[in-house]
Order: sequence, then structure tokens, then C-alpha cells
Amino acid sequence: MSKPSVSKLVPRVPGVPGASRRQQYSASTKRALVDVAEELFTENGYAATSLDAIVAGAQVTKGALYHHFSGKQALFEAVFERVEDDAARAIQKALKGHRDPWEKAQAGLQAFLGVVQEPRYRRIVIQEGPAVLGYERYREQEERSTFANVLEIVQSVLAAGRWELDEALQQTFARIFFGAMSSAGESVSSAPDPIQAAANVETAIGFILAGFQALAESGVELPSGEVVETLD
Repeated sequence: MSKPSVSKLVPRVPGVPGASRRQQYSASTKRALVDVAEELFTENGYAATSLDAIVAGAQVTKGALYHHFSGKQALFEAVFERVEDDAARAIQKALKGHRDPWEKAQAGLQAFLGVVQEPRYRRIVIQEGPAVLGYERYREQEERSTFANVLEIVQSVLAAGRWELDEALQQTFARIFFGAMSSAGESVSSAPDPIQAAANVETAIGFILAGFQALAESGVELPSGEVVETLD
């Protein structure tokens, strides 16, 4: 059975109430470009994907592409944003309904480890993102979409203890965990056996969470973090 062409995989965008036919066509065109670009970037990589292939798959002209995007990098960024936003929504969905902070953290971790094993996330976000967007822009986009979920989990875990932590310290905890999760995602994505790598990450972070849970249940206070001045 032959593989369907890219253009046949482009979904039709439903009409938007109140929008003109021109506006609906413009939205449909933009959606088609991003859909096709996402598939080709995932399958072939950024460098090996041409604008000619993208417009052919979307069945539009290059003029239509340049109407919406300044070039291939801008189109890649749109794809990157969508993949990251979809990942953030998947993790947020996993967090809902969990009152227990430890179950919530576990659910979020499992959802994240599932996301980083998806081919489109692995290729577009982890493998291609830093090189195409540049490190600073890459981190900015990644933080914009997923940091809020990490902060929610961290705040829930910290609230389980008798700790009164100000916003700045909560942010510090969240950034440390965010960095750890980003590194874990890269290691899982690039591992010869992603499933085993994900299981290892889940075990390692499980130890960390178990430590926090033990501290919370025993009533141990966290270090103050105050700067101690020493005399020369």
C-alpha cells in the first residue's frame, strides 16, 4: 500500500463564524503550511526540507507562504510553538484531578516522558530546536510553554510540607526542576532505548520526590538560605 502524499494529509479548517471567506481561506492556508511543514520537518529535518516541498504539499504558492511567514525559519518557529503547546496541554491534562501532590507530580512526570518520546517532539523540539532557533530563543519558547506546569507541580509538592516559602524561592525550586526535566528529556530522546531511558528517569526523579515526601511528613524544616557573613 503506497504512502499518501503530504497534501492529502492536510485537514480542512472549519469555517469560523463571523469571519469573511477571505479570512477563512487565509487561516486555512496558514494551517495547511504549518501542518505540512510539521510533517516534513519531523520526517526529513529542517535542513533537508525545502520551501518548494512545503508549498507543494500544502498546494499553495510561495507568495502565499511569504504572506504568512518571512521564511523557513519563521515557519519552523510556528511549528515549534505548536508542538510545544500541544505538549504543555498534554501535561496539564495529566495534572488535572490529582489532589495528592505526589500523585500529581508522578502523573506530570509520566506525561512528560511520554511526550519526549513522540517523533515530532523529539525531532522538532529537542534535536532541531536549539540549532534553528538559537539557544536563547529556544529556551525562551520552551519556558513559555512548559515552565508553568513545572511551577504548578513544584508549588503543590512544597505546599505538602510545613514550609512557608516566598515566591522567589518557589521560582528557584521550579527553575532547578525545569532544568533537570529539560536535561532528562534530551537524554531520553537521544537514548538508543528511549523506553528504558524514560524508566530510568522516572526512577531517579521518584527518589527525589520520595525524599521531599519524607521531609514533608516528618516536619523537617528546609535550610533558611540566608547569607551568613564571615569575618576575615
